[in-house]
Amino acid sequence: MSIDRSLKITGALKRHRNVLKRAERIEQLKDEERWSDGGSVFGLPKVAHRKSHTGRKAAKEQVAVEAAATEAQAEAPEPSEEEKEKKS
Repeated sequence: MSIDRSLKITGALKRHRNVLKRAERIEQLKDEERWSDGGSVFGLPKVAHRKSHTGRKAAKEQVAVEAAATEAQAEAPEPSEEEKEKKS
């Protein structure tokens, strides 16, 4: 029996996996410069593979701050020539 289309997960193959395949672990070790060519593919060291969302919230807050600054700048009236002379 097949599963209904509405119950299928669209990104099932793209989701975060806790366990990496051997080739993926070797690739990660190469990136960290902990792998030497010719080494045994058995008994590989553990590789930390964690999903992080730390940058998302900060990026959204940064966009919100920039938008607010742009709106405030657009709403602020241009100072007249007299006000400019008083400041200098």
